[in-house]
Amino acid sequence: MAETGDTTSGASTSGESGWRRHVLYVEGYDPQGAEGYYKLFDHALRRFLKNWPIQAKAGPLKIDSDDLAHWDVAASGPNWRVSTRYEFLRQEQMIRANMAQPMWRQVPRALGLILNYLYTGTLFRIYRASPQYGLALTHFQLLLIWWLVASALGGWLAARAMQRFLTLPWGVDVLLGAVVAIAVFKLLRPLADKLFVVQINSHWPYLLRYARGEPSCFDHPVEAGARRLVEMARANAANEIVVVGHSGGGVLAPAVVARALELDPALGKHGPKLVLLTPGSLMPGIGLHRHAKRVHRVIHRVAIEPSILWIDVQARADVLNFYDFDPVGGIGVDAGALRCNPLIWIVRIREMLAPEFYRKRRWDLFRMHYQFVMGNDQRAAYEYMMLVCGPLPVEQWARNSANTLALFDKDGAYQLQA
Repeated sequence: MAETGDTTSGASTSGESGWRRHVLYVEGYDPQGAEGYYKLFDHALRRFLKNWPIQAKAGPLKIDSDDLAHWDVAASGPNWRVSTRYEFLRQEQMIRANMAQPMWRQVPRALGLILNYLYTGTLFRIYRASPQYGLALTHFQLLLIWWLVASALGGWLAARAMQRFLTLPWGVDVLLGAVVAIAVFKLLRPLADKLFVVQINSHWPYLLRYARGEPSCFDHPVEAGARRLVEMARANAANEIVVVGHSGGGVLAPAVVARALELDPALGKHGPKLVLLTPGSLMPGIGLHRHAKRVHRVIHRVAIEPSILWIDVQARADVLNFYDFDPVGGIGVDAGALRCNPLIWIVRIREMLAPEFYRKRRWDLFRMHYQFVMGNDQRAAYEYMMLVCGPLPVEQWARNSANTLALFDKDGAYQLQA
């Protein structure tokens, strides 16, 4: 098992000379894409600045290609400066196309996934590993089933009413009932979208194809991200490269790193320090499938790579991640004596948010889930904006977060350790 504690890090700091960081962000299955995530980041940065009296500004969003977008962030405190290039691996075109497919194709695919998770025992393994995640996954699957049940019930009631009050030729009442059922299904679509039913149930069948090593819609983003990561490392233009994979990105970001290592086996041995950061990862949700051979190979490769630091961030308050869980051995990957990753970083979302806001939004599943990549209401040992825009290496925060936070004064200056 990789270490989980607060050990001392001797990592260097930015100082007055300035620290340069390069971030490659791998999104989850979210149709809002680069534009939406840029707005989210800008909002998070402004929230962060309410607690940290420093200077920080995100430059404009620039769409570089169908695969990549970026924005630059300049941040500075009384005795430090940081320049961050924040690159975003785009998947929104693919995700939007998947979600726009006719529901007569999406629904059978999603129901097939539900049955697959039952007869392969994957759902039961998920419940053993993380009951809260199992309940969350079941919740979204049941919402789809209830949507279908409500539609069928509406059609049945319409057919019964026509049988009782109208004299119609044989079979017409059934036909009209079917029409009503379809109409009810369509009328409930906005509610289903609001509850993320389509988005979640669209994601998992494709993710399972990817996990099993079959051709999938995720192959191209992984390849594009890996090639860009190799370019970033070879450019040697930053002090630190951080590959961030939040939520569903926690499945793809390790794959990006593993593929980059195939393209350049010396990836983490030259140039900047390379960190893989997976906050709120749902990877075990697919990794626990007994046929997820591709995911297992990726996790094994990253787990034994000493030139890369993988940090897996987990929180109890987020039911959409696996809390207090070993993302290697827990999914059945035996990395043996060569294992050196990940460093598991347990954080508390309650400490990041104002008490009244936390009480109000505690059971907003996605709000808690996204806190991993948003700004805090108050200073805490985990602050995403400090990880990607602050003057200290991500490794130092992960290994000794409480003491690292204590290095900063009220005005945002930090005190160098002797």
